[in-house]
Amino acid sequence: MRFFASLRMTVNINMAKTILFVEDDPFLIDIYKKKLGEAGYTVVLAENGETALKTIETTAVDLLILDIVMPKIDGWETLRQLKAHPKMQKCKVMIFSNLGGKAEVEKGLQMGADKYLIKANYTPSQVVNEVEKMLA
Repeated sequence: MRFFASLRMTVNINMAKTILFVEDDPFLIDIYKKKLGEAGYTVVLAENGETALKTIETTAVDLLILDIVMPKIDGWETLRQLKAHPKMQKCKVMIFSNLGGKAEVEKGLQMGADKYLIKANYTPSQVVNEVEKMLA
């Protein structure tokens, strides 16, 4: 009984957290929306940087998970604009990209990302664990 009460509490705590997942790959969108939702997070989707910038005008976000290679506005420009936005000053940012060179990782962290994950190196469950650590 205690286990279920504790599980319910974790889900309720996470439900109060909103993640803006910015990704243009429909397959990854489906996987991560499901996994993060199962972990109790509210997941808001944006298929590109332009949509992400519009979304933050109406949605309070606790964590931004951001791809770099996207149409319209890439992740670098999206990150730059979001970090300059008053609503996003306290928002944590996780870059989640296939770009995994040392220069890209350093650039992302210097631009204000709190964490940089290379997609190929993480399973969806591992990404959820990283999200939980960031939002604890």
